[in-house]
Amino acid sequence: MEELKMGAVQEQFADLIWQHEPIASGELVKLCQQKWGWKKPTTYTVLRKLCQRGIFQNENSVVTSRMTRAEYDALQSEKFVEDRFDGSLPAFIAAFTARKALSQEEAAEIRRMIDGFETEG
Repeated sequence: MEELKMGAVQEQFADLIWQHEPIASGELVKLCQQKWGWKKPTTYTVLRKLCQRGIFQNENSVVTSRMTRAEYDALQSEKFVEDRFDGSLPAFIAAFTARKALSQEEAAEIRRMIDGFETEG
């Protein structure tokens, strides 16, 4: 599978699909024409690239997602931590909080999340 990262235009296009899915490919062409002035080939080129990456699929002229926006964002976050912090979530949190203090509510929510995700062993 090709790298999942999208550029700004592709992200806007993906958001349009996520908002309207399932959507007929012809209707997607019309939406892109209205929103950005795209021609049919432009819409299909961008769609094809995102389908090749495994983010969307176009079957029987109906476009649907193969992952939700939340799943896409989670994968991008994991990749960011892996690439920039050698996969260390504590190193990421240390870097993040070095410039921005957590509120009591944020810290409490993170503690609840950690308690819920901790594995025994």
